[in-house]
Amino acid sequence: MKQEKNNRVVIFLTYEEAATCLLELPRFTKKNEPSHTEEFMRLLGNPQDRFAYIHVAGSNGKGSVCAYLTQVLIESGIRVGTFTSPHLVDLRERFCLQGEMCSRQQFLFGFDKEQKAGEVMQAEGLPHPTFFEYVYAMAMVLFAREGAACAVVETGLGGRLDATNVRKNPTLTVITSISLEHTEILGDTIGQIAAEKAGIIKPGAPVVFDGNDREASAVIRERAKAVHAPAVEITWETINILLKTGKKIDFSLDSGYDVTSVEVSATAPYQVMNGALALAAVNELRDRQNGKPAGNGCFERMDADAVARGFSRAFWPGRMEEVLPEVYLDGAHNVAGILAFLEGARELAREKAVLLFSMVQEKDYEKVAGLLWEAGLWEEIILTEIPRNPRALKPDCLQEVFVRAARDANKGTARTAEQVRIRVIGNVGEAWKEALARKKQGQKLFCVGSLYLIGALKQEVEDRRY
Repeated sequence: MKQEKNNRVVIFLTYEEAATCLLELPRFTKKNEPSHTEEFMRLLGNPQDRFAYIHVAGSNGKGSVCAYLTQVLIESGIRVGTFTSPHLVDLRERFCLQGEMCSRQQFLFGFDKEQKAGEVMQAEGLPHPTFFEYVYAMAMVLFAREGAACAVVETGLGGRLDATNVRKNPTLTVITSISLEHTEILGDTIGQIAAEKAGIIKPGAPVVFDGNDREASAVIRERAKAVHAPAVEITWETINILLKTGKKIDFSLDSGYDVTSVEVSATAPYQVMNGALALAAVNELRDRQNGKPAGNGCFERMDADAVARGFSRAFWPGRMEEVLPEVYLDGAHNVAGILAFLEGARELAREKAVLLFSMVQEKDYEKVAGLLWEAGLWEEIILTEIPRNPRALKPDCLQEVFVRAARDANKGTARTAEQVRIRVIGNVGEAWKEALARKKQGQKLFCVGSLYLIGALKQEVEDRRY
């Protein structure tokens, strides 16, 4: 819709038009330099500097850690904004206030501010902001406008050069498990990738990190020491699992804090490590070094009861999420994620299960296929293609990889796709219906792979209302 105002054409977009405009920006393109993001944020008034800032990086588990921290803050009466990616169904999932995605009106306010700042940059001869710069800046604008006392911010890719790293004095940083990912950008060793992730560590701000990988841990400790950042290392040896019921897990950390144990609603053991990282972060927020509370004292409200409620009520979609009885969605999209998924699947499945699977091209899909096949958990494997995604891996290619994995596992004995019970159904909606039809009573169905696949399946659940 257009309207003339003072000889200037003013364009009013609907939410649908604004969302389409944003989604049409290239998502998988070369990043702008950090100085470009800094200029973009300066034009917006540096909204990222107006609240406490918890910055989360890593290869796997970032979203879950953000979910735990967000819910603890909410239960503590602290107004919180949460920025995560990617979204599963609705673009607004990336911008949450008090745990709920922003309204359409809030979205349009942020988008309008971004457009004006982007136009100024282009008029000055600077590159157009990228998709990720746009969504990050929108989140910061919204959180500042809505009076957030704290922002929980997930990095997009890496850390050192990520748009989210524009904040120079975060309150606290968290680094989850690190694995080989995006090697064409971040480096081809764990140490190189860890160095990129560790780029979010800032002088004086505590860092809580997953210390289970020696190579990654050494890099993170070195960076923390170099900038005088207190470092808290969490390993499986520092976690005490107290109770596992199949739906919930109780655990505690070896520490002197009042919170001795928390309960997480989780079926997968890997969520314990994510929960432990979040709990250690909460402990740091409650008691900063030299006895000085972070965030102008707002974190002093996080008492033991609020922390316990936050962990028990936290939820992060698409991570071993039971969307229907005995039907689980898990966005395990790399080798480390698949290993964690398989650990959880073994505990849940008492008989051979059905697997619905798809990936994107740049992941190590051959290794993933080998791990899935060798697990020996499946009665049937259905391969599909992520819809409307230029990075989607063709299911025929996946089928060839699974057949090779089956042949290798059987000592070179050639077997057909039919014998190894692998089926290809390119349309994700048809694959979903077939997987549900093939699942027997009491049998588990696991839908695994790219988060884009999980988003498409969640849309199927929502649209069909099974």
